[in-house]
Amino acid sequence: MTTKPTIQAFFDEPTNTVSYLVGDPDKMRAAIIDPVFDYDHSSGTVDARSVEAMLHAANAAGYTVDWVLETHAHADHLSGAPFIKAKTGAKIGIGEHIRDVQRIFRPIFNATDLKTDGSDFDRLFTDGETFQIGDLTVEVIYTPGHTPADVSYKLGDAVFVGDTMFMPDYGTARADFPGGDAHQLYRSIRRILSLPPETRLFMCHDYKAPGRNEFAWETTVREQRAGNVHAHDGVSEDEFVKMRHERDVTLTAPRLLLPSIQVNIRAGKFPPAEANGVRYLSIPVKLKGGAAASV
Repeated sequence: MTTKPTIQAFFDEPTNTVSYLVGDPDKMRAAIIDPVFDYDHSSGTVDARSVEAMLHAANAAGYTVDWVLETHAHADHLSGAPFIKAKTGAKIGIGEHIRDVQRIFRPIFNATDLKTDGSDFDRLFTDGETFQIGDLTVEVIYTPGHTPADVSYKLGDAVFVGDTMFMPDYGTARADFPGGDAHQLYRSIRRILSLPPETRLFMCHDYKAPGRNEFAWETTVREQRAGNVHAHDGVSEDEFVKMRHERDVTLTAPRLLLPSIQVNIRAGKFPPAEANGVRYLSIPVKLKGGAAASV
């Protein structure tokens, strides 16, 4: 690949999510990675201001958007992929193991309408598969552990790592969601960190580690290997897994976990409208202790 991609980041502070517009400046073709659909949980309303900003930037640069690429089924924001597809005709792609995530969550939401074959997405990528954004070649790297379906996207010296890791001063992703596995996460991180030291790594989230006042989302393999607080060189798999288990049990569920998952495993589509024309999200309720006797 001789053409160097243009990369423009869009940070959504309410969900601490970084989305990317990645383009081939020669062929004027582009992809959008991990777009956010703005959802207000307290009112149940959504709007498209974040994805509209990305589409405006693509139009201003003269890009045609061919792809919407998801690194995984996010648990902290709703995907803007269907909106972008409706506006541009772009194809929605994700790793093939999204089918595993669909099978895990279908019974949790009792979602009898939910497909578990991945067919809500336009393309299910396999490990090592390549595809094009104009003349840019994209390589898919299977990086499970945070979820069973995580993938990273490599374009030349740039890799979009999803939730495998964060900035070096913040560490790595949790591995306690259904289907997550800290052993797999460690191996996925080491696979990424085996790339050349100058490889640029683009994060999907940033939370500003203590002592840092600015949000950040770009680092390198060299910087991660030297300074990632959870997974720097010298940390063994057993040490990492022990740390991850001890840390994960202290973490609360993401605020938008239940709304996000049931939408994102449908490629960002909401459940079908009911007879009154309204779409509803399901919230499973667990009754603890004596609460069961009151209902």
